[in-house]
Amino acid sequence: MNPLCTLRYSATHVDKHHMVYRLDAVEAYERKLVKQIEVASATVEDAHNKPYVRLVSTNNRRGAVNARVEIDVTTSSGGVRRREVIVQDGDDLEQTTRRAVYRGCRIGEIRVEKGNEFVELRVPDGQQYLRPGQAWGDVDSNAVQRQMIRRTLREHLDKEKRLRPLGIKVLSLFFVDAVDRYRSYDDAGNPVKGDYALMFEEEYRRLANHPDYHTLFGEVDLTAAAEEVHNGYFSIDRKGVWTDTAENNQTNRENAERAYNLIMKEKERLLSLDTSLKFIFSHSALHEGWDNPNVFQICALRDIHTERERRQTIGRGLRLCVNQEGERLRGFETNTLTVVARESYEQFAENLQREIEEDTGIRFGIVDEHQFATIPVVGQDGKTVALGLQASQTLYRYLQGLGYLDAQGRVQDSLREALRDDAVDLPEQFSTQRTDILSLLRKAAGRLDVRNADERKAVRPRQAMLDSPEFRELWDRIKHKTTYHVMFDNKALVAKCVAGLRDAPAIPKTRLQWRKADIAIGQAGVEATEKVGAATVTLEEPYIELPDLLTELQDRTQLTRRSLYRILRESTRLDDFKSNPQQFITLAAQVINRCKQQVVVDGIKYQRIGDDAYYAQELFGQEEIIGYLKNMRDTAKSVYEKVLYESDTEARFADELEKNNAVKVYAKLPGWFTVPTPLGSYNPDWAMVIQSDEGERLYFVVETKGSALLGDLRGVEKAKVECGRAHFEALECGEAPARYEVVSSLDQVLAGLES
Repeated sequence: MNPLCTLRYSATHVDKHHMVYRLDAVEAYERKLVKQIEVASATVEDAHNKPYVRLVSTNNRRGAVNARVEIDVTTSSGGVRRREVIVQDGDDLEQTTRRAVYRGCRIGEIRVEKGNEFVELRVPDGQQYLRPGQAWGDVDSNAVQRQMIRRTLREHLDKEKRLRPLGIKVLSLFFVDAVDRYRSYDDAGNPVKGDYALMFEEEYRRLANHPDYHTLFGEVDLTAAAEEVHNGYFSIDRKGVWTDTAENNQTNRENAERAYNLIMKEKERLLSLDTSLKFIFSHSALHEGWDNPNVFQICALRDIHTERERRQTIGRGLRLCVNQEGERLRGFETNTLTVVARESYEQFAENLQREIEEDTGIRFGIVDEHQFATIPVVGQDGKTVALGLQASQTLYRYLQGLGYLDAQGRVQDSLREALRDDAVDLPEQFSTQRTDILSLLRKAAGRLDVRNADERKAVRPRQAMLDSPEFRELWDRIKHKTTYHVMFDNKALVAKCVAGLRDAPAIPKTRLQWRKADIAIGQAGVEATEKVGAATVTLEEPYIELPDLLTELQDRTQLTRRSLYRILRESTRLDDFKSNPQQFITLAAQVINRCKQQVVVDGIKYQRIGDDAYYAQELFGQEEIIGYLKNMRDTAKSVYEKVLYESDTEARFADELEKNNAVKVYAKLPGWFTVPTPLGSYNPDWAMVIQSDEGERLYFVVETKGSALLGDLRGVEKAKVECGRAHFEALECGEAPARYEVVSSLDQVLAGLES
């Protein structure tokens, strides 16, 4: 039907089309629209006592047949390192590796026929034929795979203890290398448990008896339960027998379709806590669309051969989870996907990142001189043009001068910190393009924050600190809950919206972007260098159907039609609506909602609910806090044994708290300690007790920001801080109330003691 545009849903498109917009993997991760990824890696180390060869791939390029294999080679420092090398028929592996343990090992026939690839390995006692992914001479693979199953079970049960009380069913997914490793059939056609099924049931029963999981199992009959909690989804032939998934002909495609239909029918039932099935075994990455939202663990018992297969595999568990009412739950504290794989955490992250770079064109950590050239700007004549290469280069050099980028354009930590705190310094001439510039910088600076599951630790409270008089006095001053009501002048809101819309940036028209580049083909490859000549052409759209402006804005702002009519009429911006309706609606809604936030906060009043409504101090021991070693440090003065931090600013502040003698006790306030606001819950950063030179105890609740100036904070962030201030002011009663401060360092708190 020749559509003008198409909306496509997939993370791994095979065919690339011209795109107007894409929600790519980096942006989805930053917006927390998918689960956080952590990797539990099962890597074998220091196992170089016998020859080891693993076939990675075979190739036939320009008539030269070779293979890529993984072997243990001697390094220049005299150590042994497992590396991938290219070999050919007849190669002596003792010479290739410079290791005597490979004596008598040679490469034989290499076959590259698609679907039938193998390498003949000639060894002293005969020969071995290796298929891609297969290894010879490695440690016992069953031992490694048993450990991977055990680790997956532990991850599953730990999450089930935490999430089951919230009504969340936890699922785990195992990808196997061959169906008969999970289930096979005897001569009479009866199913027989394979190695993986037997390992799973043995490990399941063992962990079910573990003291850590008594609350999960109770009086469960473990003999029966172990068989009921797992099952497989594989291709099914006409006789109902499971087969390996290989959709390379019509029969195999029909076999696979039977399995996919079955698993899609089971999809909703799997989410119910009444269904005992929790562990799913499969051969392939399943079919597109089978990405059950409650898969929290993925165990790759087979090698992942391609980067696209890697993304499809983890994609089966990236959707945000749902509870028993079907409600979608958000936030990384609930949604973390643990991938158990046979490669190092760094290697997994590197391979995943490389595939995303190839798929999206993003170069992680690099900003180019021409990065900002196509940002639209409104010229003096009111027409929309591109920022241009010269201005882009000027901005690029300015960012380098501030130390945000190095000489090669690599993003520095100073820029990442400034982006996190919304404190990036830009020249005044680019102020109107700030939003577009920061968006490009965030993409360049962003990396997929893949966590190491081995570094995940529970943070325990320090009971002695919780019981200390200093902390009890602090807690009594901040523990009470409040409610709020809002009063504001509607005329003042309308006037503020009129002024905001009148001063908002010009609305660009639909445009076509031209760019020019020199193409140089040489021995180094094909290089494209952008040159002066970038231009933007406005496209006329004579037959625009204008939408119902008042209804659209009413839906987005919840203001009355009368108020919206006054705002639009008095702003004198209705001509912009005619030239680009959707852009105008988006801009107007943003301006009005921003003004609403400010007016609501200005008119908010908090009131303490009563003596019985408060956060009990016992919650510190009851609510478990989970963190990663890379984001925590040891403490001596905190009520927790370790302090978790989310930014460099928080890390520095924690260090200052530990080293300053004036600080007697402090707490990084946990996520359950929240203040209600019209903009959502607000969780302050710190609470502390400071002793002055005169011996007086002073009590503080502190919010740490990269800048202590409220004017430097983003709208919602600033509004929540103002609400926090009003909340703690409403708690003031008796002597020495807790003071609420917004600072970037402890020195600013101490400087305020004199005021």
